[in-house]
Amino acid sequence: MEQRDMLTDPDRASTTKSVMKKLPEVTLAFWIMKIAATTLGETAGDLFAQTLKLGYFLTTVALFLIFGVTLVVQLRSNHYNPFFYWTVILSTSMAGTTMSDFMNRDASTKYLSNGATSLGWGPQGLGLGYPTGAAILISILLVIFAVWKVTGMTFQIRDIVTFRGEALFWSAILVSNTLGTSMGDFLSDSSGLGYAGGALLVTGALAVLAVLMKVPVVPNVLLFWIAFVLTRPLGATAGDFLTKPVAKGGLNLGTAGSSAVLLAVLLGLMVYAQVRERRTTTPHTKERGPVTQQAD
Repeated sequence: MEQRDMLTDPDRASTTKSVMKKLPEVTLAFWIMKIAATTLGETAGDLFAQTLKLGYFLTTVALFLIFGVTLVVQLRSNHYNPFFYWTVILSTSMAGTTMSDFMNRDASTKYLSNGATSLGWGPQGLGLGYPTGAAILISILLVIFAVWKVTGMTFQIRDIVTFRGEALFWSAILVSNTLGTSMGDFLSDSSGLGYAGGALLVTGALAVLAVLMKVPVVPNVLLFWIAFVLTRPLGATAGDFLTKPVAKGGLNLGTAGSSAVLLAVLLGLMVYAQVRERRTTTPHTKERGPVTQQAD
């Protein structure tokens, strides 16, 4: 029905075409790629900060610069490119991992293993703790949404077509991924649920959101952003479950091996998304034939 409206309304068709070229559709494939990217962000962030001992501070600075580069590429693109889009998502996930760790952790034995007394160059961490760190990040996220609301621009990502709208969108994503990391680490380390238990709890919460999508009075935009935040702790707990020692409830697969496998999975999903995007944007495809006839 939506495709028919697009064909019969030239203005709407033109706008929708522009948006579809810039941002992805929110489908099941979108959420699978989001979870894959956030899980990789967790393992890759820990790989640089902990395994390679670059430390939270130095790694955060480096990953934030990478985020800036990937964001510029995405913003300058005039059409939706899955590789550009999901690379930014991945960079926000990696930066969010180390930003969260830097805010919440310190150089105490609770966070450093194998008798280490320091981790990399620079400050070891602010040691704010998960509740305080989460409260700060929630406040920042609310400020971003308040500014977004004041501008009058839509919260529907498929309708974001302006530079300012995209800037707000990516700011919210960076903060939400950092917040999600704090939530995931809290569930894994401090709640007593463990890595698997934390992942199951978040999965259950996401299932509730999926049911609420069928409730007309609940705005789907609100559900989208809640789900976007919650998929980050799911990735964080899943990443910790893959990499942490067996004694701590993990599988002890290591950050390097887990990151390599997850990167291969994400690249495969990117290729699939790229092929799918080309098929859907190619004119006179078989799928569009019957729709055009119905509109006529």
